[in-house]
Amino acid sequence: MTRTEIVELVKRGQEAFARHDVASLTALHSDSCVVESPLGGTQQGKAAIGQVYRAFFEAFPDASYSVSELVIDDDVVVQVGTLSGTDTGGFMGMVPSGKPAVFPMVVVYRVADGLIVSERRIYDFTGMLVQIGVLKAKPA
Repeated sequence: MTRTEIVELVKRGQEAFARHDVASLTALHSDSCVVESPLGGTQQGKAAIGQVYRAFFEAFPDASYSVSELVIDDDVVVQVGTLSGTDTGGFMGMVPSGKPAVFPMVVVYRVADGLIVSERRIYDFTGMLVQIGVLKAKPA
């Protein structure tokens, strides 16, 4: 893929995330794509990947992701950004806390033939759980 094609793929992903459009998000992944994340674990295939997106958007109906840096090196793409949302839908089957979370996130993926073929989401999952009140932390 050319750099221009990759930038366009990223743009489509950002727009689909902003709309919480699970079908459009999963359409950006290859049929055999593997996604690794603290929330969803390791998932393979569009149906499983779609379930992770769906669960996140249900828990955080106001979720947003802003990209501050985009690094492209051949077929590897790195997005650095900020993910935010309010737990009003009930995270991981728990009662909604109504609390917001804002945390940095890095997404590393590999692309081929116009699609994402692997993706790794890196973020402070524990910090997110503390922010929404699932975990308690003692002040230092």
